[in-house]
Amino acid sequence: MTPADSQTGMILKTPARCWQDALPTGSGAVGAMLYGRITHERLLFNHEDLYYPREVPERLDVSDQLPEVRRLIREGKNEEAGNHLFEVYKERMGGEASMHTSAGRDPYHPFCGLTLNTTPSAPFRGYRRGVEFDTGRAWVTWTEGEIEFTRELFVSRVTDTIHFRVRSNRPGTVRGKLALDLALDEQNPQKGATQSWSPEGGTPIGAERTVDAKSGRLTFTGTHPNGNRFSALARVSAPGGTLTEEDGALVVTDADELEIQVLLFPKGAVTEEKTESFDTAFAAHGTVHRELFERLQFQVAEAGSTSNEEMLLDAYDGDVPTSLIQTAVEMGRYLLISSSGPGGWPANLQGIWNGDYLPAWNSDFHTDENIQMNYWQALPGNLPETMLAFFDLFERFLDHFRENARYLFGCRGIFVPIAFTTNGYDIPRVWAVWTGAAGWIAQHFYDYYLFTGDKDHLANRAIPWLKETALFYEDFITEGEDGTLLFSPSMSPENHPSNSRCKVCENATMDVAICKEVLTHLCEGCEVLGIEKDGVKRWRTLLSKLPAYEVNEDGAMKEWLHPRYPDHCHHRHQSHVYPVFPGFEVTRDSDPEIFEACRMAVEKRLVIGLTSQTGWSMAHMANIYARLGDGDRALECIEILTRSSMGPNLLTYHNDWRGMGLSFGTSGPGDPPFQIDANLGITAAALEMLVFSKPGQIHLLPALPSKWKKGSARGILCRGGVSVDLKWNAPSGTFHAILTSQTDQTVRVRVPFRKSVIQELTLQAGVPEEVVC
Repeated sequence: MTPADSQTGMILKTPARCWQDALPTGSGAVGAMLYGRITHERLLFNHEDLYYPREVPERLDVSDQLPEVRRLIREGKNEEAGNHLFEVYKERMGGEASMHTSAGRDPYHPFCGLTLNTTPSAPFRGYRRGVEFDTGRAWVTWTEGEIEFTRELFVSRVTDTIHFRVRSNRPGTVRGKLALDLALDEQNPQKGATQSWSPEGGTPIGAERTVDAKSGRLTFTGTHPNGNRFSALARVSAPGGTLTEEDGALVVTDADELEIQVLLFPKGAVTEEKTESFDTAFAAHGTVHRELFERLQFQVAEAGSTSNEEMLLDAYDGDVPTSLIQTAVEMGRYLLISSSGPGGWPANLQGIWNGDYLPAWNSDFHTDENIQMNYWQALPGNLPETMLAFFDLFERFLDHFRENARYLFGCRGIFVPIAFTTNGYDIPRVWAVWTGAAGWIAQHFYDYYLFTGDKDHLANRAIPWLKETALFYEDFITEGEDGTLLFSPSMSPENHPSNSRCKVCENATMDVAICKEVLTHLCEGCEVLGIEKDGVKRWRTLLSKLPAYEVNEDGAMKEWLHPRYPDHCHHRHQSHVYPVFPGFEVTRDSDPEIFEACRMAVEKRLVIGLTSQTGWSMAHMANIYARLGDGDRALECIEILTRSSMGPNLLTYHNDWRGMGLSFGTSGPGDPPFQIDANLGITAAALEMLVFSKPGQIHLLPALPSKWKKGSARGILCRGGVSVDLKWNAPSGTFHAILTSQTDQTVRVRVPFRKSVIQELTLQAGVPEEVVC
């Protein structure tokens, strides 16, 4: 009795062991997870606004120490240089300060949970659970004797209300015991109850509950140590049955069905809101969710009913089904839609789903890879509105970023921390020497304009952010003895040279590449708008003095443009390949030598450094290989990811917990943590394999894997405002595409199967143009 109105999704045959295995659903702002346990069902709730408040560290100006840091680096005392700013800060603070990256960063934590305890009438048969990607509904179904049961969960994208329903095919058989409480997961060995209760190891989160059987209401109120309160209201309806109170829970007896609506209030007490039936709310929600999901369609495998467990076991054995890749790509799209929307927060390290009160890395916004990967698919995947929360986040803390630039380095402009949550401040710990975050974030600001052609966004959001970033570079970078510009201190996230364990260096290739991209986009954007003529001259002068990229003795792109820092290939980050991906400065046509050097660099990461990789790094590598035109290698990276760092519900983990040599390290029971970046990066890589674009150029099927012999896609967006639908049959060498442009323009199109063929097409706004070969 599985829900039948969905066209895409996933199916599992086993229930969740812990929250990481549960079924996710969300509205962009509110997340919910369904475990799928028959007798001890659990639902986990999250709200994007709920963080555990920590004290913000005091900020002090240590910018007068920058010359000393640079002197130490010049003298080869890099480790001393990396610690110097913090030691001065600590001294000026009276000896009390923490260098830990979590200091001053509020952890994202669960809101509360709902339990439903029941007694079965017979052993279960035919158990299944799953998620409908195109409707946003999670479900569980099974049979007890002749009675079929179904549980359904979704979060309304219209009202942010959580809706849960239990039904059977026989009236009067729905029963159970309901309770709202802290979302402590006794089945999750990763976190003990004591630690879950107390993020600071001290005062616990207070919890109050009320039960009213007459009105069918359950309430929960949590209180942080600083007095902040957050509340939840569950309204329970049990047609044909009775509701009674027992031991702080609501007991449902002999109902025909059970409907529960849960409202979350992250900033105070419960307030009454309009109620809707499950079906009415689902219809309204489904219209909005389905429109978003169906803007893009991707097919490389026929739809089927094979369970996740079966596909993952085949993958683990080395034969990764194309159906698993198909499902994973759609899952990544579903997760982005469900965890990101206009007017809220962007997806963090875990999207919006988290069951730990002290999550890994605070479930924060990491800016040296992770939040960027979360949104790589957004624009080509035809979901530009999901980017708005991303822009809002970074603009919200502009004043904090400006203070960072002044206090750390004495610079104008902005400095974005490597990680943050509810404030944008940073203190001078070692990670503060990575200055590339603002520039990498700027790529997304400018790419939004390239994909959408939105000049208001260009003028009012992209250019102001680029100018703030350029101001920092103008003050921070210096001129070396050879006349080229010098980045000091510098870091290639989160790597170190092979002759040292210290991350603090000079002239990381990534810093140069990001600066070049920022200044190039700033000049181009200002010229489009006809503004900043003097600024453009100044920025182009800086561009002319940037050091050239270098190739090492192995033919690989050097990670540091300084002879004192030899490359270190055993690392998860691939920062020095930035000019190829996520940038597009270097292509096979524009710079063949550096293009091949980037290929060699990433190959060394995959072959030599495989046991240093993570789930997200394999997703990143897949995107790089797609940009390099190597579809088989790109697909191989995704396949390794599915074998090493993917759970039964297809959520991706930081690394392989089984120690099988497909990623770095091993972990204890319940580890490693779920991270959403690899999920979303898989979808981005699939789109990169199908279409590459830059203004005026489109390459169709640039990196088609040999396993994807037949397939189709519809609704892929390109830079320049062109939408692409395509269909291919590789064995027969046939291909059909339709290009639709938002504006009149001429584009050069490279077609598949005939790689030397480039067609120049004149596109008219809104008029589809066919490409056939």
